[in-house]
Amino acid sequence: MNKATISSDIVSSTAFDKKQRLVLEKKLIKLLSILKAEFASAGFFGRLIKGDYIECVLDNPALALRVALLMKSYVKSLVFTSNKDSDKKLKDFRDYGIRVAVGIGELTIFNKKKGIIDGEAIYLSGRAINELTSSDKKTKQTLVFKSNDENLSADFSAIFNLLDIIFAKYKSAQSEVVFYKLLKKSEKEITEITQKRQSTINQHSTATGWYAVENAVEYFEKIIK
Repeated sequence: MNKATISSDIVSSTAFDKKQRLVLEKKLIKLLSILKAEFASAGFFGRLIKGDYIECVLDNPALALRVALLMKSYVKSLVFTSNKDSDKKLKDFRDYGIRVAVGIGELTIFNKKKGIIDGEAIYLSGRAINELTSSDKKTKQTLVFKSNDENLSADFSAIFNLLDIIFAKYKSAQSEVVFYKLLKKSEKEITEITQKRQSTINQHSTATGWYAVENAVEYFEKIIK
């Protein structure tokens, strides 16, 4: 039975000073806690490695794109200030936030207690992240899809590329709204959580092209088994 794995790493993490890295690590741990609570019924497992690399497994592959975009929007909602020397690298972080690769395939070994993940799916997502980080154009593509089904890979690679371009344009406040929208929060609920006016939430939602994002996620959830 196929599972989904998600491999991801923070863009330009070397630009962070020691204090910022500790804050980032705490934020990522919080993200994993949110995802674990939200997707417990889907068998979600996530772990943070070396403070800036995340691996996740989902028993239900259909939810992989939603989780991937939750990770993208959450990280892009984070705000870090920079000094002059690190400003360019932190600009890459602000633009792209996190590289995320989704792999769909079988796992030969998956032991949550021991933290062992082995098999085709994790190879697919892990290899994709390695290819992104080793590429000269590594910050130009930060959202990829890999599957053992070539036709599926071809179809969804195009959708992932378009979503990647859309998310790269988001500002911090817009990313925050998309994060809660992906958690299926209403605009009223988001208003209460963020303490912002509902008109502001609505403006951010419209500016992000939320309906296109929502349609892509729902289509993925319909097709992927």
